Amino acid sequence: MFLRPVSRFKSTYKASFGSPRSASLIFETPLAEGTHSISFAAEGIRRGELEHSPPLQRDSPLDGNPQKGLLDLNSLLFEQSLNNLNQEAVKTFLRIRQSHASAESSTFSCILKVCSSLSDNVLGKQVHASCFKCGWEINVSVGTALVDFYMKSGNVEDGRQSFDEMPERNVVSWTTLLTGYTQNGFAHLVLGLFFEMQIEGIKPNRFTFSSVLTASAAEGAIEKGIQAHAQVIKLGHQSTVFVCNSLMNMYWKSGYVEEAKAVFDSMECKDAVSWNVMIAGFVQNGLDEEGLKLFHQMRIAGMKLTQLIFATAIKLCANLKELNFGRQLHCHVIKNGYGIDINIRTTLMLAYSRCGEMDSAFDLFSTMSGVQNVVSWTALISGYIQNGEVDQAVHLFCQMRKSVSPNDYTYSTILTACPVISPFQVHAQVIKTNYRESLSVATALMGAYLKVGSAHEASNIFKQLDVKDIVAWSAMLAGFAQAKDSEGAVKLFKEMVQEGIQPNEYTLSSVINACSSPTAAVEQGKQLHASSIKSGFDKVICVGSAIVTMYAKRGNIQSAHEVFKRQKEKDLVAWNSMITGYAQHGYGKKALDIYNELEKEGLDMDSITFIGVITACTHVGLVDEGQKCFSSMVKDHQIKPTMEHYACMVDLYSRAGKLQEAMKLITEMPFPAGGTVWRTLLGACRVHRNLELGKLAADKLILLDPQDSAAYVLLSNIYAAEGKWEERGKVRKLMADRKVKKEAGYSWIEIRNRTHSFLASDRSHPLTDKIYLKLEEMAVQLKDVGYKPDTTFVLHDVEEEQKVVMLSQHSERLAIAFGLIVTPQGAQLQIVKNLRVCGDCHTFIKLMSKIEGREIVVRDSNRFHHFKEGLCSCGDYW
Repeated sequence: MFLRPVSRFKSTYKASFGSPRSASLIFETPLAEGTHSISFAAEGIRRGELEHSPPLQRDSPLDGNPQKGLLDLNSLLFEQSLNNLNQEAVKTFLRIRQSHASAESSTFSCILKVCSSLSDNVLGKQVHASCFKCGWEINVSVGTALVDFYMKSGNVEDGRQSFDEMPERNVVSWTTLLTGYTQNGFAHLVLGLFFEMQIEGIKPNRFTFSSVLTASAAEGAIEKGIQAHAQVIKLGHQSTVFVCNSLMNMYWKSGYVEEAKAVFDSMECKDAVSWNVMIAGFVQNGLDEEGLKLFHQMRIAGMKLTQLIFATAIKLCANLKELNFGRQLHCHVIKNGYGIDINIRTTLMLAYSRCGEMDSAFDLFSTMSGVQNVVSWTALISGYIQNGEVDQAVHLFCQMRKSVSPNDYTYSTILTACPVISPFQVHAQVIKTNYRESLSVATALMGAYLKVGSAHEASNIFKQLDVKDIVAWSAMLAGFAQAKDSEGAVKLFKEMVQEGIQPNEYTLSSVINACSSPTAAVEQGKQLHASSIKSGFDKVICVGSAIVTMYAKRGNIQSAHEVFKRQKEKDLVAWNSMITGYAQHGYGKKALDIYNELEKEGLDMDSITFIGVITACTHVGLVDEGQKCFSSMVKDHQIKPTMEHYACMVDLYSRAGKLQEAMKLITEMPFPAGGTVWRTLLGACRVHRNLELGKLAADKLILLDPQDSAAYVLLSNIYAAEGKWEERGKVRKLMADRKVKKEAGYSWIEIRNRTHSFLASDRSHPLTDKIYLKLEEMAVQLKDVGYKPDTTFVLHDVEEEQKVVMLSQHSERLAIAFGLIVTPQGAQLQIVKNLRVCGDCHTFIKLMSKIEGREIVVRDSNRFHHFKEGLCSCGDYW
């Protein structure tokens, strides 16, 4: 900030021109400490030109009658300014100053406008000095022109200083200040000044309202904007077109659709801007179809299509994937002479990319040779990524760097191509080009590192951010959810709230998804559900779907269905979660009911939908229904089966004992069977004791992955079940020689937000004595109801009595015994096991649910089992 203009001009003068003698001597301006020459640095005016310029001739307008000559020069100055002849206007102004005639206030106001047009700050400041010398600085029109000049040059502080020094201010002065603040990104100051202006008794005009409404839109201050709208009507400006345009823009940016429509409908006269604001508003608010209808109405109304309207209409085509209409617009663009505009061409590239026409997008890009900028390069790269051609996107990114420097949006886009491109390499470029402080780039880097499993690197970037927005927090939470780290996600979520960051729907959905992990605290998910209800986000689709998924994966399928039913709008994630949830809980028929509802809704299904449906058929033995769904997926929905789909079908046949059908399907697959398929078949061979096919499946699995413990364990179990202990020993020895480690079986139960884990025959728990005492008590109870241990599930060559003991000490039984001790009578128990529950334990838990009068929910590696009153939800199809 400066104190007085005179001191400001002296410092500017010295900094710009050095000593007075080195300045161009154009006219003399006395300053506070002597007289110095002030140089006008306008282009085309040089010292040599002025020194050798001819003196004023006798026929000069200033000869004879100086006052009449001054009027003539002023008229010439105004005419030149009006016609944007700015260099000529500067020369005319110099003639006025050289004449020693007293320039009028209008002369200074006019030349200051010229200075703004030339963006010549030095020239403008020297004119300001001349104003000060002549005493015109206090004039309201000159003061207003000074405010306008400084604001347009980006010198907001000097603009405000000039405004504050004006002894008299009118509506134009105030409006100039408000407009300057809005244009320079200080919209937050505008609304307060608007009301201050009225306190001073200044009545706003239509231009004032335009600036205020623009500021309201920028700040999202809709309430103050509505108050301004009321004043617009009160003062009779509601018929002014550009004021109505500003009103519509404000309402659209605040999401007030009906209010924007009402303003538009009330306009008697509409210009091209009015139509474009409305169509663009529809696009911004996701109402693309309504925007397209209005575009057609605009054509019918005979409104000329402008460059901006073409760009907006093409965006509509991109969003709606209206390729044919997009091509028509492309033709109109060329016909109307806008074909060379780089923004139009970039928007057309976007439309072609969205419609999957990458060849057309690339051809258009190729015609932009010489004018390809960072925006067009980034648009093409983004298009290839969106269309699954990631390799081509990476290749283009490498080419781009040879001619154009990437910006923050380019880096954010290319980072989504990971792991095809290394985040470490891109990170190095980001640091080199000074974009590491960009929030969008940092967030994209975090996502890329999390995608490749480098959580530590992502965490480091997050910690180094000085300012973290909600997107950065959400990205980090999504990373924890992806890693199934519920504890880390909840901890980070609490940190975010403590720092005063209000969670949005994406933040909540991410942390709720993290709570779907088997190791997550049950109550934590419920608390987050309550938080979403309190904030109103439970009605948002992504949050509702996350809650459905969370309850389904945490064993509470009833709550999942209640949330699902209450959702007014459901996306495919919610439908898939419900289908998969019912499938995993053993309610195959209910899963099929949901699937049938989905078909009636007409929502496009995806591959995940059919994985859930076929799994549901698998878990309840509905072979025919599973076959029909698989066939419908291919024929009716044109979804190509993946390895996972084939694994589900193999599981469907295998569990039903149709091992030959399963093998036939494997041989007919369009690609070699992967480990998931052979592992599924091998597991079924163990259940159905098919040694020959089991050996084949094990060999295939070991060939694909020699370190997969499942192949060795399942094959050894098949040998053990057949009593072939020698062969079992050979498999176990091979496993040891290859240093393949078998995953230990353990179970855990959550009690009062604390997780208790157990291994088979575990004696490390503080309540071990009580647990084993409870097991003995349970054994007596079971014997009374006729339970006999099935020792065939003990695959060790030991005595029968030892087998019974081993069965009685399986990890899930220890967890259940502990749960029965520490929870009140009738409370539900939830157990999680990392391996599959054996058949004898399945029988044991069924009987205990009846004896104890409890519902016991067990989630094993395969599915959920709901044990209640001696029955299981799987129908013994475990």
